[in-house]
Amino acid sequence: MEFGHLFEAMMLVCFGFSWPLNVIKAYKARSAKGTSLAFIILIIVGYVAGITAKFLNHQLNYVLAVYFLNLAIVLTNLAVYFRNVALDNKRESELKKVELVRTPLGA
Repeated sequence: MEFGHLFEAMMLVCFGFSWPLNVIKAYKARSAKGTSLAFIILIIVGYVAGITAKFLNHQLNYVLAVYFLNLAIVLTNLAVYFRNVALDNKRESELKKVELVRTPLGA
């Protein structure tokens, strides 16, 4: 086993521990406010680039599994983001309906 692969896996595991916590927090928040779609996509592109590099360099080892696991979690984060955007839009729509009901005609 090469130490380079071990340290790469450690780096990915450290990054990977933060993603499930982020997904849980975003899911409970039920809002996309404060979440950056560009950041999530950038992370996804980074993991895809890392996976592609592993295949191009014929380094098909356990580190590749960690890349895929992290990518799956970040993709879950992306799904939660779109769910939260839909919830935000629904709340906003309902709020506008309530405002229309409260506002007298012609005002």
